Amino acid sequence: MPAPLVEVRSISKTFTRKAKAAGGSVTHKALDAVSFSMTTPERIALIGPSGSGKSTLLRSISGLHTIDRGEGMVTVLGSTVQANGRLSSDVRAIRSRMGMIAQQFNLVGRLTLFTNVALGFLGKISGLRSLMGLWTSQEKQTVMRALNHVGVAAMAGQRANTLSGGQQQRGAIARAIVQGAEIVLADEPVASLDPVTARKVMKLLVDLNERDKVGVIVTLHQVDYAKTYCNRILALKDGKIVYDGPAAGLSDDILKDIYGAEIEDAYWGEPHA
Repeated sequence: MPAPLVEVRSISKTFTRKAKAAGGSVTHKALDAVSFSMTTPERIALIGPSGSGKSTLLRSISGLHTIDRGEGMVTVLGSTVQANGRLSSDVRAIRSRMGMIAQQFNLVGRLTLFTNVALGFLGKISGLRSLMGLWTSQEKQTVMRALNHVGVAAMAGQRANTLSGGQQQRGAIARAIVQGAEIVLADEPVASLDPVTARKVMKLLVDLNERDKVGVIVTLHQVDYAKTYCNRILALKDGKIVYDGPAAGLSDDILKDIYGAEIEDAYWGEPHA
């Protein structure tokens, strides 16, 4: 059997902060023995109320958060990202196979959209060549194809900080395409976008999964978006997975139990796929 694309095995993450009382501290268990695996390229939505552990789980998969010591382990594409509270020495190489899409877009504002997308080549070319912008003809064509695919080729020469949020988010997706990412981790990628633009961005993630067979894991506050655009849902509450299954199985009763008083804030209105 081939290795899972993503395997999370019994991971926990505890944050400690100083308390107001002198010398005191407060701990918060953001993840509590969480386990799941992605064996084929799926679109998995991570949902749950604020503070449930969604973003912490995503950042633990990428190795941006170090998990607690113990039996916990994270593997991506058959390689260990971290285990027993320690990052693998190969974590940077593993990250080069993962596309990261964030709510804040993570583009360099003073650089053109073209250059930001071309930075997807960083793991494959020398730092000097990328620093000087010495892209080959083939690389330039690859970047423009990616920009055209996400619908922002006309903005290639514009500085990223002059673009709308939706245009920047499409640029981030184009960068993942150029990178050749096999897994995309998207942390609330539509949270700062209007509903029309958000639907377009979600459709691009669907296309990335279906066309290029890229596994997608996305955190979402909008339950209706999760049910419409993802084929599997993991719901978290208090750091634990309380639902793992198809979108069709996520009933109103389950959602009310997950969200409680926040249930009304979990919907933007049913989008049209």
